[in-house]
Amino acid sequence: MIRKSFLLALVISLLLNISVEGKERLLTDEIGRKVKIPHSARRIISLAPSITEILFALGLNEEIAAITNFCDYPEAVLNKPRIGGFVNPDIEKIVSLKPDLIIGIRDGNRMDTVHRLNDFGFPVYLIDPKGFDGVMGTIKNIGDVVGREKESRRMIKDMVNKRENIITLTRSLSKPKVFFQVGDVPMITVGKGTLADDLIRLAGGRSISENELMSYPSYSIETILLKAPEIIIMSSMESKKNYLNLVKKWQNWESIPAVKMNAIYVIDSNLVDRPTPRIAEGLEALVRIIHPEVLTRKTQPKDKLSLDTSEGL
Repeated sequence: MIRKSFLLALVISLLLNISVEGKERLLTDEIGRKVKIPHSARRIISLAPSITEILFALGLNEEIAAITNFCDYPEAVLNKPRIGGFVNPDIEKIVSLKPDLIIGIRDGNRMDTVHRLNDFGFPVYLIDPKGFDGVMGTIKNIGDVVGREKESRRMIKDMVNKRENIITLTRSLSKPKVFFQVGDVPMITVGKGTLADDLIRLAGGRSISENELMSYPSYSIETILLKAPEIIIMSSMESKKNYLNLVKKWQNWESIPAVKMNAIYVIDSNLVDRPTPRIAEGLEALVRIIHPEVLTRKTQPKDKLSLDTSEGL
C-alpha cells in the first residue's frame, strides 16, 4: 500500500514537472547564456531604449510592464512605468512589478544587475547586436522570445530590401572619406565594428576611423587634418546641444576638404546609433548625405533633424 502511494505521488510529481517545464523554453541568449523563457510572457521589462523600440515594433504594448527612463520611442512609451537608468536600474521597483521576462543589452546593462535579477528568480535574456546584420539577428531573436516570429521576419525582410537597394545604387560610386563625430570635448568618433561604421560603409562611404579597434576612439584635430575627410557628420547624441556652434568651430580648419566643400551635417543619433529597425531609415539618411544623387527626397524620414540635409551647412 505504501509502495503504491509512493508510486502515485511520484507520477503526480513527474506530471507536475512536465506541466511546469512545458510552459518554459530553454534558450541561449546572444552572449551564450542559457535562459528559461516562458512560452507566453505577459509582463516584460525592457532594460534599454533599443529593446523597447523593438518590442513596440513587433506589436507589443500591454505586455510591456516597464521601461527605462531613457526610452523615448515610440510615443506609446510615455504611458509606461519607469525603472530608472539602464546602467543603474531600480532593482526594488523591478521586483515589485513581478516580471516574467526581462530583456537587457550587453553594451549598457551591467552583469552585476543581471546576476541580481537572476538571484530573484527572473529570467534575463541579453542581446548583443553588432552591425546591420547583428541588429536583424537581434530582431529575429526577440521575435522568437516573445512569440512574434512572423512580425520579426516581415520587419527583417523590409530591412534587407532597403539595404540591398542602397548597395546596388552605390556599388559603382566613389567612396568619400567620412569623419563621424559623436563627442566634442574630447573629439570622439566611431571605430571598427560599431553600428555607425557599418552604416557608413553600406551607404557608400568610408570612415576615416574604420580600422580603429576601440569602439569609440578619441581623435585629435591633427589626426583629422592628416586623414582629410571629405564629409563630416555629427551625431545628435545630446538633443539640447547647439550644433550650429559646433559647425562654426569646424570653420577654423578650412584646409579640411569637408569644411572647404561645406559638407558638414548633423544626423539623428537614434537612427544610426540605436540598434533598432529604424537603422534602415538611418542608412537612407546617410546615403542622402554621402551620395545625395541616388535617393529621392520623397523617401526622407520625417524624424530626421532639420540640420540633416544633403545641402550641408
